[in-house]
Amino acid sequence: MPVRPSRPVGGSRVHEMAKGSNVSLSALSEHADSVMVSLSWSSPSGEGDADVSVLLIDAGGKVRSNSDFYFYNNPTAPDGSVHLLGSTPTENGTEDRIRLDLTALPDDVNRAVIAASRHRRAHFGELENIRLTLKDGSGDDVLGFSITDATVESAFVFGEIYRRNDEWKFRAVGQGYGTGLAGLATDYGIEVDEDDDGDDETGSATEAQEHGVRGIEESIAEPVGGDPSGTIEVVVVAEGVAASVSVPVPREAESPNPAPVRRVRTAKKKVTLPRTTKPSLAENDSWRTARLFPASSLKSDREREVRATSILLSVMAQVPEFGRRLTAAFGAPAGRMETFTEVSLPHGENPKRPDGILRIERAGKLWTALVETKTNGNPLKPEQVQDYMDIASRRGYEAVITLSNDVALEGSPLVDVKVDGRRKHKVALWHLSWAEVTQQAQMLLRHEGVRQESHAWLLQELLHYLQHENSGCHGFQNMGPAWVPVRNGIDEETLSPGDSRTVQVVESWERLVRQVCLRIGGELGTKVMPVQRAKRGTDPQSRRIEVADRFCVDGKLEAEIRIDGVPGIVAISADLRMGRLRTSIEVPAPDQGYPLSWVKRLMKQLHEAPADLHVQTLLEGDAAGPRGTLEKLRMEPGDLLAKGPERIIGFRLSLSKSVGNTRGNSENGFIRSVDAAVDRFHTTVVARLEQRTSRRPKAAIAPEAVM
Repeated sequence: MPVRPSRPVGGSRVHEMAKGSNVSLSALSEHADSVMVSLSWSSPSGEGDADVSVLLIDAGGKVRSNSDFYFYNNPTAPDGSVHLLGSTPTENGTEDRIRLDLTALPDDVNRAVIAASRHRRAHFGELENIRLTLKDGSGDDVLGFSITDATVESAFVFGEIYRRNDEWKFRAVGQGYGTGLAGLATDYGIEVDEDDDGDDETGSATEAQEHGVRGIEESIAEPVGGDPSGTIEVVVVAEGVAASVSVPVPREAESPNPAPVRRVRTAKKKVTLPRTTKPSLAENDSWRTARLFPASSLKSDREREVRATSILLSVMAQVPEFGRRLTAAFGAPAGRMETFTEVSLPHGENPKRPDGILRIERAGKLWTALVETKTNGNPLKPEQVQDYMDIASRRGYEAVITLSNDVALEGSPLVDVKVDGRRKHKVALWHLSWAEVTQQAQMLLRHEGVRQESHAWLLQELLHYLQHENSGCHGFQNMGPAWVPVRNGIDEETLSPGDSRTVQVVESWERLVRQVCLRIGGELGTKVMPVQRAKRGTDPQSRRIEVADRFCVDGKLEAEIRIDGVPGIVAISADLRMGRLRTSIEVPAPDQGYPLSWVKRLMKQLHEAPADLHVQTLLEGDAAGPRGTLEKLRMEPGDLLAKGPERIIGFRLSLSKSVGNTRGNSENGFIRSVDAAVDRFHTTVVARLEQRTSRRPKAAIAPEAVM
């Protein structure tokens, strides 16, 4: 999942669009050359989702080629003009973000069409709060467009950014398609193969996977030295190493005018971590592998901050895929990046030394951000951040980026800063957590891959450093100063609704849950997000106050997370009064078959699950169904069958354990208890359940592009 920035500072009034209306971007902002478009929606069930896409259109109203279609399998334009940043959870649903650098769009591109589609042609009418928001280069919201008339449409063109008289304008389109992504894309000259059935790939690709091969590239190359034969170049990526083999292919002599040669790539060449590590050459287990970034000698917080900042910024500059993933969400352009540390900048009588500076050059223009870093759980200092915001504004820099163990929450800024409204130049304030940095490194290194083996090695060294116990970069690790008195108040039943300390604990709980999602998502290589069930239009702080008041009464902290591909939502409940932590998931019953077959099939899936797993049958009408531990049900699975006429609608699986009772800095701490409980439940239960069928449609190469 991409980094999730905090809300920018210094927002302006949002221009609300009506369907069919248009507006000049330059009339709304002086920083409209680079924009971020956000598509958002919510779902009453918490499970609604959609996939965004961008199509670059020429004067004829069509794409110039298939490469002008950007979606989940093709998220980034080589010239940096389009970058799909991925989805991120919001208070009421999901937001998908797109970075568009309008200065980088080719001259023959007249429009950038912004669209979204739903899996298996589900209806947009099932979603709520469907909205497009556009931010300018400084991070301010400048326009918004809400779609309120969605019904049975499975795809929508939200809007388009188009050229008119040498300026860029935005048009609110709101056109729906009942034919899904395929119908929408076909209108613009793209052919899309929607693989709703989730069939496995066939042919050589499948065979390669069965033999441990990570990927195959195939291309047709020009003949060398006048040889009438061409070659097929097959690149096999296995164990993190790419090997190339050229095989001659004779050309037909009778063809006087051979067709022009096109390169067709059937799979991306990427380098990831090998599936199995090679045997060590060490003489015994006490030998330590030499590391590029050693962490064992760090002693003070200052040393940790300086080294962590320098290591991160240097890897960002050397591994373009990694640096770009972190900076794109901050409004940075795609370009040549240089990073600096311990730079002295004038500020009155006392010069200031930010922890780092990012500079990115594109088309002769510089984008600059100051970086302030904290490690080992140390909080950000508002006065420091305020000084850097003032310096950045005076010097014309674009952003200040804070980096710490804390996870940012919408509606609850980590630091409060003041913005001088008289200043023309606005500075965006963004936050990044070490957990997000780790997740992005994991996604590239273990799942998506990078282009060069040396870059993979650098990311591996960075990841080892971030996860070292002495680095101080372990993410959110302290429930805060209100945790102990609030927990004592729960035990003694002395807390009352309205106590501000309980809101602080609820915020810490929400940060912990978000960090759990980041960690699991990075390990699995899939989307993992918290589910927020709130009334439409509820602001984040009001929702937290309501949750805090319930917490005072029942002593429970509760959360839900959605893991892409899992047949249900994972629920987490910490009952502080009883000292128990419960993880659970509700699995729907199959559409076909007999109840006894369902139960036996479930027992088979849970063959290696913990014996103390609690299983309960869910009945229609909320009637109490049979229940029992897995240890007993393995012998008598029929005990889960309903005794009356009620229809079985699913099964609830749950595990319980005791809750740690300290602030999170010891082995039996609360944070460690939550991490361990979620890990155990996912590994031993959730991962063994039957997964949903593949939900990602694949873009087909147009027939005319195939040899």
